[in-house]
Amino acid sequence: MIDEALTRGEIAVIGLGRSGVAAARLLVREGGRVYASDAGTGAAVSATAASLRAEGIAADCGTHDLARIAAASLVVASPGVPPEAPPLVAARAAGVPVVGEMEVALHALRGVPYIAVTGTNGKSTVTALVAHLLGALGHRAVAAGNIGRALSDVALGDQRPDWVALECSSFQLHDTPSLAPAVGVLTNLSPDHLDRYPSVEAYYADKALLFRNAMPASRWVVNADDATARDLGAGADGTRWAFSRADRHAAAHYDAVRDALVLFKEPLIQRVALPLLGWHNVENTLAALLAVMVADEAHQTPVARAELAAAVLSFHGLPHRLELVADYDGVRWINDSKATNVASARVAIEAMTQPTVVLMGGRHKGEAYTSLIAALQRHARLVIAYGESEPLITRDLEGHVPLARGGSSFDEVMQRARSAALPGDAVLLAPACSSFDMFTNYEARGDSFRRLARQGT
Repeated sequence: MIDEALTRGEIAVIGLGRSGVAAARLLVREGGRVYASDAGTGAAVSATAASLRAEGIAADCGTHDLARIAAASLVVASPGVPPEAPPLVAARAAGVPVVGEMEVALHALRGVPYIAVTGTNGKSTVTALVAHLLGALGHRAVAAGNIGRALSDVALGDQRPDWVALECSSFQLHDTPSLAPAVGVLTNLSPDHLDRYPSVEAYYADKALLFRNAMPASRWVVNADDATARDLGAGADGTRWAFSRADRHAAAHYDAVRDALVLFKEPLIQRVALPLLGWHNVENTLAALLAVMVADEAHQTPVARAELAAAVLSFHGLPHRLELVADYDGVRWINDSKATNVASARVAIEAMTQPTVVLMGGRHKGEAYTSLIAALQRHARLVIAYGESEPLITRDLEGHVPLARGGSSFDEVMQRARSAALPGDAVLLAPACSSFDMFTNYEARGDSFRRLARQGT
């Protein structure tokens, strides 16, 4: 598809964020003619469009030339562009194929093996850990995709990697028809993005696209403890390995008797030695180790196992994922801004080992908050609800857990948390919502939490 589009006409790139810009530049390097556009009008997007035009790439900001897009040989959509966006509607109406940025990058990186990681929660941590483990084994490995670095940016580099750890969102899976990983990892599944999908079934259907190009040589790593994830793609060609916290027959599992993570029947590392907080990170570590070990039999030798164990100890996680950002006056401040859905917030809450003031709020994503009640009753001394979703959170939790309202700004939310927290407590940002009512993304929200938390030190 990409080869034909490069020679047949102009390729339209929709969205001038990191992914769109990298895709536009990569397509030009591959010999294509590109028109890029973004509906945004801010200073940043205007500067980006000007930079592309200086490179000889046609670029618009504040508008899309729909007639030009409808006449394109291919449309490349950035991950954040919704299917109902006018340029994508115009492309489909004209019969123009629509793919994502990742499809362009995979075309340019043909021959480079990759481990694709998807799921509702944990996929960024697993992706980063996979890249870290591969690097410890001596490979030139990079983490890319939904984790933050566009795969097209990797393809633009001067040196091809030996391996790519590729985080795939459901949106990216939908628009990457050639995806065929050396190893595919499915961490878990729970309802998410119901503000964009018509049903949870539609969301899971996009996740199932991980398996769409399965072959007998394909290798799959799945969560034995999650029935929905375990059953998704169960009939796909290839070999399946499971990780589990409970099933001692799984290739990668937690052994409670030995308090150890076991890979292929032999303990690899003690759970107490893991540098990451929470039982969910035991699962994430098992998934990453298993994916790397099945990627190549050379990764299972005694020497390789020792290198992998040492690499786990030197991995300290990602920002905004149960990140300890401050510890003073007997209070620990923990940033889990990446907990943008109810399931991930529950995981963060259940990781707490001390009375916790939980900050929850943002833009509602379509899920009820009632499923958090049991975890909050066990771990939360107080829930501070804030943002656009505050009335909905209050409605669902009132009468079940102690509640306070956070005020009209995030500064007020943090002031109330500081007043409420007692020595021996934790303050946990676990929003269970998107950030878009107050912030541009979850990173900006987490950065604000970190900055305000440290003001008291």
